Amino acid sequence: MQIQTKALAVHLLTATGAVLSMLAMLAAADGEWALMFLWLVFAFVVDGVDGPLARRYDVKRNFAAYDGVLMDLIIDYLTYVFIPAFALFQSGLLSGWTGWLAIVAIVYGSVVYFADTRMKTLDNSFAGFPGCWNMVVLVLFAVRPHWVIIMAIVIALTAAMFSNIKFVHPVRTERWRAISLPMAVLWVLFAARAAWVDFHPSSWAIWGLVITSVWLLFAGAAQQLIPARR
Repeated sequence: MQIQTKALAVHLLTATGAVLSMLAMLAAADGEWALMFLWLVFAFVVDGVDGPLARRYDVKRNFAAYDGVLMDLIIDYLTYVFIPAFALFQSGLLSGWTGWLAIVAIVYGSVVYFADTRMKTLDNSFAGFPGCWNMVVLVLFAVRPHWVIIMAIVIALTAAMFSNIKFVHPVRTERWRAISLPMAVLWVLFAARAAWVDFHPSSWAIWGLVITSVWLLFAGAAQQLIPARR
């Protein structure tokens, strides 16, 4: 298979995220939250795989007719931001003025962040919270804390998007990748299991989600506090 064909195949793989986002949205419109999150988990896996493949086959050079970065950003906004924000509001986890405030903060703050050319650090981490609301909202569905806690989390993470706090990319951030990458893989497995059992509170996956989420959320800040050995 020619390298150009392989590069095109990577673009087409990325594009499947649009189909997965539509399937997630249709499930959300019917209030089938577990099914919605299962589709979002599949989209998350595709997003985690297509990046390394794009770099391996150098899609920018071998199939430059399609802009893979633009395609990825469009799909990420749908699956990471728009659909999870809709679910947070429509599910009743936040209602009334709290729901309106949350979805405006999430969708507005995220679109500004996604357009920021400074969102990546020199070690391929993210400068500020990278708008992974799909992960946040899934955990909130699983844990179902009081609405005050949910609002505090939404406000804190929205503010963190425009901070200098570092958030690791589990694949591209080399430091502690031996921990971060397995944590991300485990998060996907726990998320799929939690959604599969309709977020049953007694499921072991709930604790797994919490533990892996804490690592992925705070590992970057810990790296800033603990200087790397030269």
